[in-house]
Amino acid sequence: MRATVGDLLIVEGTYHNERQRIGVVTEIRHEDGTPPYVVRWVETQQETLVFPGPDAHVVEQNR
Repeated sequence: MRATVGDLLIVEGTYHNERQRIGVVTEIRHEDGTPPYVVRWVETQQETLVFPGPDAHVVEQNR
């Protein structure tokens, strides 16, 4: 997984009735774009450090 600032991080719900989470990558910790990422979650506007698991994927924005 690789991302750049501004990309979307989508985390799918793992369990039944668990909602999808969408966040905007605001900071990358490695020059090659690999995790972890600082993400601002769209729903709450909170920023967290994220180590994405297998239920997550990146959607490229404006590349």
